[in-house]
Amino acid sequence: MNEMKVLVIGSGGREFAICRKLKTSALIDEVYCAPGNPGMERIGVHPVEIQENNFEALATFAKQHAIAWTMVGPEDALADGIVDYFISNDLKIIGPDKQAAQLESSKDFALNFMQKFHIPTAQHQTCTSMEEVDAVLAQTSYPTVIKKDGLAGGKGVFIVENQKEALKILTTLKVSPQSPVIFEEYLDGPEYSIFVLLNQKSFQILPVAQDHKKIFDHDRGPNTGGMGAYSPVPQFTVVDFDRTVNEIVEPTINGIHTMGFNYTGIIYIGIMMTANGPKVIEYNVRLGDPETQVVLPRIKNDFGKLLTECVDQADLDPIEIDSQAYVNVVLAAKGYPQNYVKDQRLPEFTIHDKGMIDYANVAVDDQERLIGNGGRILSVIGIGDSIKEAQVNAYEILSDYPVNQTYYRHDIANRAVQE
Repeated sequence: MNEMKVLVIGSGGREFAICRKLKTSALIDEVYCAPGNPGMERIGVHPVEIQENNFEALATFAKQHAIAWTMVGPEDALADGIVDYFISNDLKIIGPDKQAAQLESSKDFALNFMQKFHIPTAQHQTCTSMEEVDAVLAQTSYPTVIKKDGLAGGKGVFIVENQKEALKILTTLKVSPQSPVIFEEYLDGPEYSIFVLLNQKSFQILPVAQDHKKIFDHDRGPNTGGMGAYSPVPQFTVVDFDRTVNEIVEPTINGIHTMGFNYTGIIYIGIMMTANGPKVIEYNVRLGDPETQVVLPRIKNDFGKLLTECVDQADLDPIEIDSQAYVNVVLAAKGYPQNYVKDQRLPEFTIHDKGMIDYANVAVDDQERLIGNGGRILSVIGIGDSIKEAQVNAYEILSDYPVNQTYYRHDIANRAVQE
């Protein structure tokens, strides 16, 4: 029988977690990751020195190495049409095409989609000029939410408390027809991350997670790409979940099929459980970081088999969920998310059953030792029979292995363990 080789595109903690999961698949013999990161070599993954936006080189690699299918991690490649490019070269790939990727790359597109299919979300208005902005500001109540229309890596959302703050943000966004800005009603309530695996025939919902976007403890400071996550989420009740599936997940999948999108892969639905029920905050068209690191370990199925079914447009097996809890605390470079420090020497973690390390933004020094390369350096994932045990294990690992010129939040998963 032929060897099965797969390619993952991306370089961060999310891609590390995907590769780790695929390494456990009984179907898969080799896992490549482009461009990957040096930490991946420690789990037997082969980094490939091709950038994620070099579609021609990636497709050539896939053909030359008889890659069975490619899984796309980051949003930029999807928004730029990597799926269309691979399909035009007769290559199997997991991800939505460029048209469907607008659900993430254009907030205006996503909001129009939700309106068309009666999917609950915040009241909103899109502005393409400062005249339109002024008209909206004249009738805005605060707090309000201002969003950039395009991709912003989790950092394009601003909650403003008054008109002065709004004007300050708007001067940096340069509103135009090419660069619209969206004003949204401020919603209040806990946020949850729903990931759905889908193809043209069927869909399956992955384990639910909750992430922590703010930089500092107690949800203070600016938004980041994400400072931690955990799964399961005990406070998200069965009733809440069922309502979310009926009012949001099923209409979203139905809308994708009705619109005729070429959508094979993952859709992330960020929801807020408001006093009036669940509402969509945003769509992403791929797995999230830092949630992937706690969602994938809870899937008992062979993930390689699931993704093979997905790309082959077969009926997807039901997801079997592990009862163990996972808490991901992100270790970030001092200065993140702005000007961050690099080259911190990273420890050799020996943590046995307490948890896992998923490397993200790392490099190697001249002695082939791992060092920090800025931004979010790695994830420490605590494992336990309860959220509390997983949380304790994650923070024990962090205190046992201190790293200079880094920091992390000390309250990840507190919402799930506080009485």
